[in-house]
Amino acid sequence: MAQELYTRTNQKIYFAGLALESWRKAEGMRPMNAQALFQAEREAALFHLYGALLGLCHEIAGYYRLPEAAASRAEAFLTPAVLAAAPSPELAELVELAQQPETWLARLLAAYQGLFLPLQAPRKTKVDPTLPLIQAVTLEEEVAQPLTRDELEAWRQALKGLALRYREALSEC
Repeated sequence: MAQELYTRTNQKIYFAGLALESWRKAEGMRPMNAQALFQAEREAALFHLYGALLGLCHEIAGYYRLPEAAASRAEAFLTPAVLAAAPSPELAELVELAQQPETWLARLLAAYQGLFLPLQAPRKTKVDPTLPLIQAVTLEEEVAQPLTRDELEAWRQALKGLALRYREALSEC
């Protein structure tokens, strides 16, 4: 494999695609351990998508010779301080996407961080036994649904599109 920065990004995007394809096949077979397979492939795809994002950040940092070019976390690149120190249109777009919680990139970062959090049991509403005729209502947040294969595939395609678009702009003719 060539020792170019883009090869790592390509590899991670490809690996995410393999995990999503394995997930699709598992959905078709419906094996006994289907839930475990779905979870394993979901986490593998998310891991590789994050790695592809980090690889893309390394590509940008390498091209612009940023001082933090060897950072091991994508979040280290996606801050306004890094952007202010070394402005670039590619990094500006990534920072903007990362800061808006409804974007695919912010959701990818949040989902990746969620892989490292311990599982939490859902909270239960305390019911006052002295008030049997009053129904307890909770305003708590609903339990987040796991990421779907289609959603992760859309993120993979968006990341792949960004990488291709950035490379066209970053190439020296």
